[in-house]
Amino acid sequence: MRYKRIIPLLMLLLLLWALHKKHHFRPKKLQRVYQCWSMNDQPAELQISDWYSPNTASNLTSNWSAPIVWHGSYNEEVLENYYAKHTITVGLTVFAVGRYIDYYLERFIATADKYFMVGQKVIIYVMIDDSSKMPWLPLSPHRSIKVFEIKREKRWQDVSMMRMKTISEHVIEHIQYEVDFLFCMDVDQIFLKKYGLETLGESVAQLHAYWYQKNATQFPYERSTLSEAYIPMGEGDFYYHAAVFGGTPVQVLNITRECFKGIMKDKENNMEAVWHDESHLNKYFFLHKPTKILSPEYCWTFRLPESSVIKIVKLYWAQKDYNHLRVKN
Repeated sequence: MRYKRIIPLLMLLLLLWALHKKHHFRPKKLQRVYQCWSMNDQPAELQISDWYSPNTASNLTSNWSAPIVWHGSYNEEVLENYYAKHTITVGLTVFAVGRYIDYYLERFIATADKYFMVGQKVIIYVMIDDSSKMPWLPLSPHRSIKVFEIKREKRWQDVSMMRMKTISEHVIEHIQYEVDFLFCMDVDQIFLKKYGLETLGESVAQLHAYWYQKNATQFPYERSTLSEAYIPMGEGDFYYHAAVFGGTPVQVLNITRECFKGIMKDKENNMEAVWHDESHLNKYFFLHKPTKILSPEYCWTFRLPESSVIKIVKLYWAQKDYNHLRVKN
């Protein structure tokens, strides 16, 4: 009687083994299948006209019809009602290295918890070169931190350039499965007001506070034809700040991969673009136009004089003491 019960079980196990061999089911393949199903469940992107109402007195739309988001140009209630019905998770990557950990990281996390994507599920990805210095802060509900230790670089230029490689690796390995939108920001910034749903988009670029009122001939693009970041004089739309960029994980992966590819080609040719990863980011957005542009209100500096066009500062650069930040040899 025992054998009669064992034989059907063995036959079932053999059948499952045969199916496994035939279809090669693997966890990563199943994950990709799940991702496709999940993408079908995602909400269609809001029409710009649903939430965006630019002031006709200002130029608030790019030549390719990408909205330029200023305070007062968006309907916050429409956005909140829409995303209340469609659950999303927003990721935020930040790099903290050397003395920047001591001077900026805790305040960045604390103010991000208070003002970044209020009411949404948020994952903050901290890339740090000394995890023993990681400040652990109590966070609001639906917010979490993931910490990843990274290699310590000797020069700040190498840190800024290698972050493109690091972000792309993390997007491939896990971030693409964890969030719907992803922002990448510098750590030496402080959130001051609500940084909300109006900033979400397929690919998001940030207008540089120092250059948003300049014309293309004045932009500090890379002008050497030997660099992959080269943009000819007089060409270009805006000058973008590398302290803030984002979009969907797929678009952030495209941005960081292409920037890193350009950086490595420059290294092969003994070149280093004038503003490092920012020069390559501007070249990327020169070739691949962002679908949303954020005004300098979303990354301001109080070193600049007051401006009548800056109504509410959402995020600003922290004051720096370069003597404290200087790396000791």
